Amino acid sequence: MFVLTADQIDSRHTTDRVAVTLTALNTDHGDQLLLPADRTAGDELQLLVDDAALLLTLVLELTRAGEWSVGVGVGSVRLPLPADTREATGEAFYAARDAVTRAKKQPTRFALTLAGAENEDSPAIRGADVEALITLLLHLRDRRTDGGWELYDLLSTGLTQSESASRLGITAGAASLRARAAGIRVERAASEALVRLLDTINGSEETEA
Repeated sequence: MFVLTADQIDSRHTTDRVAVTLTALNTDHGDQLLLPADRTAGDELQLLVDDAALLLTLVLELTRAGEWSVGVGVGSVRLPLPADTREATGEAFYAARDAVTRAKKQPTRFALTLAGAENEDSPAIRGADVEALITLLLHLRDRRTDGGWELYDLLSTGLTQSESASRLGITAGAASLRARAAGIRVERAASEALVRLLDTINGSEETEA
């Protein structure tokens, strides 16, 4: 399973973002979360999912604004699940704690830890491999301009590139150039591959009874 722990950046000098973010997460994704997203400390939130595509979506959403250090732990979780995320435990939760601690020192404010010892000589996919590839995607997104994000957001609603160009008041050719500069097609392809990798490392972990 995947445990995502997010710690608000510079919370002592900024408005508390935990409550509004929890509301957004539970409203937008609550039916897909294994447990509701919850506040686990003063400026920290945590959630539990078992869907790789959703996990990547949440990582991308939380890192976009640069307001959170995001750590993902992959591993087993003790069953049966309690009613609240704060009461849950298991190797994935310990891994998420390690990940969010490391994330605070990373330029992208992201880290991923796969529970259990990892042998560098093993042919299996390692947590560090997936972390490195997600970090590359986050660097691409960090370089995206406001115009690139405008187009990205419109395309994310299901509009075609031509329809998005019309909404933005630009030509189809200009939209194509903007999409290329923003790396939108690259992100889509990379995201699909990352979901498969996340599924692989998630499937390598057993669930605690």
